[in-house]
Amino acid sequence: MSLSNVVSFPNVAPATNRKLILFQPPGFDKHIYNELVAHHWEVYLANNLQQASDLFDNHRFKVGLCLIDKQCSSSHKLCVVGKLCLLDHCSEPQDLTQLNRLFKSHSQCNWIMGLPNECTPQNDVNSTESKLIAEYCYNYITLPVDIERLLFALGHAHGMNEISQPSQPSIDNYPSRFGIIGNSPSMLNLFKQIQKVAKEDCSVLIEGETGTGKELVASAIHHHSRRSHNPYVAINCGAYPKELIQSVLFGYEKGAFTGAEQRKIGLIESAQGGTLFLDEVGDLPLPQQVNLLRFLEERMIERIGGSTKITIDVRIIAATHVDLQKAVEIGKFREDLYYRLRVLQIKTPPLRTRGNDIELLAEYFFSQFSANQRYKARGFHADSLYLLKNHKWPGNVRELMNCIRHAVVLSDNRQLTPADLDLDRRCKERLLQTLDEARDLADRELIVTSLRYNNYNVSRAAKSIGISRISLYRLIKKHNIEGCV
Repeated sequence: MSLSNVVSFPNVAPATNRKLILFQPPGFDKHIYNELVAHHWEVYLANNLQQASDLFDNHRFKVGLCLIDKQCSSSHKLCVVGKLCLLDHCSEPQDLTQLNRLFKSHSQCNWIMGLPNECTPQNDVNSTESKLIAEYCYNYITLPVDIERLLFALGHAHGMNEISQPSQPSIDNYPSRFGIIGNSPSMLNLFKQIQKVAKEDCSVLIEGETGTGKELVASAIHHHSRRSHNPYVAINCGAYPKELIQSVLFGYEKGAFTGAEQRKIGLIESAQGGTLFLDEVGDLPLPQQVNLLRFLEERMIERIGGSTKITIDVRIIAATHVDLQKAVEIGKFREDLYYRLRVLQIKTPPLRTRGNDIELLAEYFFSQFSANQRYKARGFHADSLYLLKNHKWPGNVRELMNCIRHAVVLSDNRQLTPADLDLDRRCKERLLQTLDEARDLADRELIVTSLRYNNYNVSRAAKSIGISRISLYRLIKKHNIEGCV
């Protein structure tokens, strides 16, 4: 029988969420199967552990039932009931090891094991079956099966699985606007800016550190603008080689270059009527800055290899983590393009300035990542919350998200500790770095004071602070204070 076939019976209305997956060999006693069907379980069939694993890939089973016959270690009949699973487990020495792997791989399922009375934990606490029950099983029953007891056990395990699975966290349950969590003063100010900027139809430059959500701000601006029903196209300008970026942005005609076998529409053209988001625009090579500037001035493009000018109506939103004003000063970014992009300007606040938003975000990510974890922590230890709030977060929200994900997946504790978050090590590293910086600052101040006191005579200054003249010269160079000499 096909694994995907549902065994249905006339005049039997299956109850909601009462699917049962039965893995059994031909000739397996139909008594349990028939009883489960009669009690409104929808039944699926399979014959071995591989089929069980395949079905787990395509279904979410809430309950598993493993039945082992009287030989205990030579002929194991496994049933998985799910949703409910029932599976045959044949007579090979490694069978229980395979069961161990199956149970471990699908621990989100509440497993119940059915054992012959002589193989129960009370009779042999050191048996492999007993260890499997202790480590992976929700409950066990004895054989031959008491159907009423089996149905009660399965129903209870199924119900407990349902109520123990947390619902996926909704961002609406947290203080947020535009799909962005936060209620700190800096974020409330950002939300006001988004609301105002979205109403306009001119270019926007979003500046902020890496991981502060610039792409979320760009998306919010588009989806609350008059262009919201038209395309929103995003490109990371630093993700393409400089030789390809022009063709990606402007497109090309068939035969424009080797490999151009057909016309390709560029991202600017594909955003017609909508918004083009240029992420990390500061990484755009200078030659492509010229082409982008020409487009912004003319609002027309030519595909590579083409001669026809195409009029384009798009709104440009650009974002960067670099200081474009400084990039202009050192010649890495065109000044005229900078002012074309920065008609309106928004700055995303770094996480370290957002106060209680850190805890809000940590709780949201915790709920999100722990939803599908069977064995999981219940929250944060008080020390962890303190360290979360006082960590500098150089990677901002992205760093916080990855930190929480790491802790949820790897922690074995009931509450996430600083060790789970890896924040104790990070804080120590940051403390050592701060001490080094403080020492360098103190050294510099001592050298400058000594030089001034000795009228910038290096020999006398070195003698006054107890080091050699050569050492003083080395420190002067290290701390970049040659101009004082």
